[in-house]
Amino acid sequence: MNFDDTPQEAAFRAEARAWIAANAPKQYEDELKKASLGRIQLKGGNILDVAKAWQKKKAEAGWAVPHWPKDYGGRGASPIERVIWQQEEGVFGKLGALFIIGHGMCGPTMMAYAAEDQKRHYLPPLASGEQIWCQLFSEPAGGSDVAGLRTRAERDGDDWVINGQKIWTSGAHYSDYGILITRTDPHVPKHKGLTMFFLDMKSPGVEVKPIKQANGQSEFNEVYFTDVRIPDAQRLGAVGDGWNVSLTTLMNERMAIGSNMATGVPELFEFASNLMLEDGLAIDDRAVRSKLASWAVRASGLKYTSFRAISALSRGERPGPENSIGKLVAGSMLQDVATYALDLQGAAGVLSGPDDAEAAGKFQAMLLRSPATRVEGGTDEILRNIIAERVLGLPGDIRVDKDVPFNQIPTRGR
Repeated sequence: MNFDDTPQEAAFRAEARAWIAANAPKQYEDELKKASLGRIQLKGGNILDVAKAWQKKKAEAGWAVPHWPKDYGGRGASPIERVIWQQEEGVFGKLGALFIIGHGMCGPTMMAYAAEDQKRHYLPPLASGEQIWCQLFSEPAGGSDVAGLRTRAERDGDDWVINGQKIWTSGAHYSDYGILITRTDPHVPKHKGLTMFFLDMKSPGVEVKPIKQANGQSEFNEVYFTDVRIPDAQRLGAVGDGWNVSLTTLMNERMAIGSNMATGVPELFEFASNLMLEDGLAIDDRAVRSKLASWAVRASGLKYTSFRAISALSRGERPGPENSIGKLVAGSMLQDVATYALDLQGAAGVLSGPDDAEAAGKFQAMLLRSPATRVEGGTDEILRNIIAERVLGLPGDIRVDKDVPFNQIPTRGR
């Protein structure tokens, strides 16, 4: 793999760099540099408004989602050019976190299964940030077992009537649309009888309840459906084929999350370079340097594993199960790094100035947010099974409910 830019890629990079230099919201640059997973706050503006304004400006110049087709709001850029854009956008790319589900998961699913007129209608405002989408998959009784869902969709003429509950839905409280997987036939095994739809989140019968997190934020939500009507025209894929449709979403989810997930390693390097311990700077301590080196190696491995996935996309391949590796490793790293940073302070953790408070607060926010990273997009256990079975080819777990009709699966022990 050659990491040097070709002449064409160098020209693309120069164009992107010049446009960003002329148009980026630089008044927020310092705050974005200090922002970390679990805590992105802007003193001078509302994060949602600022993110939408930046996304709209990008859209007007063709930079919104560069790798999407032009007809759907993109630029028709190659996967490698997409990486170049992300590199050049730098800290301003953090504003795109609000759109990652729509751009990275819902959009590709719509492209694969929606009708052409629907793509042209819904995708451009999704690309521009005018409309935000969410992903309605997880349920209280199923968790990461997507096929264990119980939300029902029953046919009524040209409509479907939806009843049930979803949970841990990121961004549902500010989303305009969502993709929704439901059970339409409970008389077949759980991976069958599923059907996917997209819907307006303001539809009658949709109720969103934010969940208060340990870090004080409310990024996740419970979503209730009570006799919600969805036209059959908004079905994605065939009736009963929702599992295959969901795989498109899930593979893109792990690509989107795993390739961009923060690890906390750069922040830890900077922190250790400035943290004064009893016998000198933390960065000069051999034990600290050993830890940093270990995490740096893993972070480098994640980076190049992501590049391999991007190279596969450039060959026209669908994101595969190997993208689960990035999400699994990055999620646990983030938690370990944040814990280590707080442990490092020890007695020195007594805050003596605003800089110390800001640094400590960053890692505390990381630690409080980190359990969610190990749940969202598939728990560690689910990802290990995927890697074992689909990447390494190991024997699958025994699944006693695999061929049992869903309505005959026991819901509680005796």
